[in-house]
This record gives sequence, structure tokens and C-alpha cells, in this order.
Amino acid sequence: MAELKALASYLDWLESQYDEMVAKLVYLAGINSGSYNIAGLERMAAELNHLFGVLGGQAHRVALEPATRIDDDGEPRLYEFGPLLHLSKHPNASLRVLLVGHMDTVFGTEHAFQRVERLSPTQLKGPGVADLKGGLLVMLKALECLERSPWAGRLGWEVVLNPDEELGSPGSAAHLRAAAGRSDFGLVYEPAMADGALAGARKGSGNFTAVVYGRAAHAGRAHHLGRNALRAAADFLVAVDELNGRRPGVTVNPGFVHGGGPVNVVPDRAVVRFNIRLSDPADEAWVLGCLAAIDREINARDGITLSLHGDFGRKPKILDAAHRRLFDWLRCCGRTLGLDITWRDTGGCCDGNNLSAAGLPNIDTMGVIGGGLHSVDEYIELPSLIERSRLSALLLLGLASGRCDGGAFRGKSS
Repeated sequence: MAELKALASYLDWLESQYDEMVAKLVYLAGINSGSYNIAGLERMAAELNHLFGVLGGQAHRVALEPATRIDDDGEPRLYEFGPLLHLSKHPNASLRVLLVGHMDTVFGTEHAFQRVERLSPTQLKGPGVADLKGGLLVMLKALECLERSPWAGRLGWEVVLNPDEELGSPGSAAHLRAAAGRSDFGLVYEPAMADGALAGARKGSGNFTAVVYGRAAHAGRAHHLGRNALRAAADFLVAVDELNGRRPGVTVNPGFVHGGGPVNVVPDRAVVRFNIRLSDPADEAWVLGCLAAIDREINARDGITLSLHGDFGRKPKILDAAHRRLFDWLRCCGRTLGLDITWRDTGGCCDGNNLSAAGLPNIDTMGVIGGGLHSVDEYIELPSLIERSRLSALLLLGLASGRCDGGAFRGKSS
């Protein structure tokens, strides 16, 4: 830890950046960048390209391929993503880090939560202030600190800023895997927990849609000829929900139902969306087996057809030895700065799951401290902009200077 203290003077510059960071955060949070707001995401990418330009790296906007999604009426539809922003510098360095953050928020243009509001001298409320626009500024300032140091060039870095993380990163997943394959460790700038703790192990997640088809008929004259898709969908939903409690660590959450129309018509179509979380990779096969059995039972009914769509887009993140080594170095950096860095497991998912699945050890809550995420109460603790910038910068400086053993991360997860 004494060796890390020798680097502390290189962090002093960050203290002068507070007012600028707050002003930039207010500006970025004022740009609506909901996952489906392509124009807003285009604007965010342009603004971030400009901000990160101070680093002098190579920057590329990447157009993501459209994806198919089952809409609320059960029909497949193509939908587009905003651009991905990729930046890099020092590609020939012997040690390489991947820094990841997302531009999108869960608040679309139609959402009521659009304004930034100062709650107190130390708190700011607004869409994306914590998740994840504050983290983008932490990432930027930490890299600026590295590039201002005598060890600039000894640590190669790539930055991936994606437009679809809140959707599960369906369009950017392949780009994350490719970047992970070129890197030795990763840092993801999701917000820390409200008490400052970091996320450790994470559950995996799968999103699924069941489309149930029946047979329409007059509810009075020919009710007996109809086959009620809503009833079959309800039975499916109950069977899926009853998977809860049958296997430790597995939870199922039916979250959306759509179907039917005039009550004098036997409904011929219904849509059910649900999410599944699991702790162990082995749970996936068990869950898929259960879904297949439920699928067979519903499809065996006269006049009923069920079509199941979806998969496990994010695998569980397991804290192996390589992940723990990285956490240990961050804890040392925290102690040097007078911070007690702790972490705990969570059921939430993020791109840290994707990097871990690609074999890249990573810490995925390197962003700001805040709370109320995904709600109209989202806020940031403004002093954490500097606190977490210092923490990230010290880790990067420690690895670049050799005071942290970067060789421990070469070869990825063990």
C-alpha cells in the first residue's frame, strides 16, 4: 500500500474538476437517451465523442445490426439500435484494460421523468444521473488522469459505450465479447450501491416471450367452437410462476400480459413476457427443461398453439480467483484513499456478466454512488464523482506503473 501512496499526488488534479463534472452531468442528463430514442442516442454519442476527444485516442462510431423482437401483439418486428462508440489508445501496450459504460436509459421520450433537479448541495436528481451518465464522467476523468501521468502508454485501453445495455445489450454483445478478447481485465461504470458497496457475483438473466394462439368465435352463438388463448396463456403463466421455490437461486417473474379484445369474441391470441434469474450456470438447463415440459402440455391442447421465444442473454457472473485478485487490488487502492471498499452479491445483471462470460475478470460497479435507479427518484451523491474518479485513476496508475501486479490478470479468468 505504501507504493500506491506514492501515486497519490497524481490524483490531486481531479479535485479541480468537480464543478466541470457536475455541469457536464447536468447537460448529459438533459439529453433524452432512452433505449429506443435513436435520435437521442445519436446526440449522446456525438457529445461523448467530443468529451472523450481530449484523450487523443482513436474513435469509431459503430452501427449495430437491427434485431428481431416479438411485439405486444405477438408479431416479429425489426427494431434498430443507436450507435455504439468505440475508443482506444496504446494498442501495443503489454497490459490492456477494457472500460465499459452505456449511453441509454430506461426513460423514453414519453416518460414523465425528463428534468434534472438539485435536491441539495450534494445531491442531484435526474434521468440517468447515476445509471450511468455520472459513471461515464468518472471513466473519462480517470483516463485523463492516466494520460497526464508519466506512465501513459504503459496501459493500453479500450472504451465501449453501448446504446442498448438497458435492453440486455442484444446488439452490442458481440462487440463486448470481441473487446474482452483483446483485454486483460475490465472495468464497468455501473453505479455502486447506495451505501457505496460494489457488486460482486451477479445472477444470470433470460428474457422470454410466449405467444399463444387459439381460435376466435362468437362468444354467444358459437362459444363452443372457440379456443380461448387468454385461458391457455393464464395457465402457462401460472405454471411458469410455480417454478419459483423449486430450485435455489432461480426466480421467475411474469411481467407482461397482452391479449383479447371485445368481450363478445373468444380471444385467439395472447402474449406473456417473463424474466428468469439464476445463480448457477447449471440452472439454465434445468429451467429450459421445465419450460419445454410446460410448452408441450399447452401445445397438446385442442386448438391451442404456443410459440416460445427468447434465451438467456446474460450468464451468471461467478467471482473466480482472477475476479478476486482484481477486487483485492481495488481494495488496496481504496485503503490508500481512506475508503473501505466492500462488495456483495446481487440479483441484478449488467455488461459485467457479458465480460465475465467472455473470460474477462472485471469489476462492474466503478461508477458513482446513488439510488432510486430506474425510477423517477433516481439521484446521485455528487461528491462521489471525485471519490470514484480517484479510485479508478489510482487503480489504473497502479497497474500502469507496476505497483499493482498486472501480470496476475494476463490469461484472464482462471
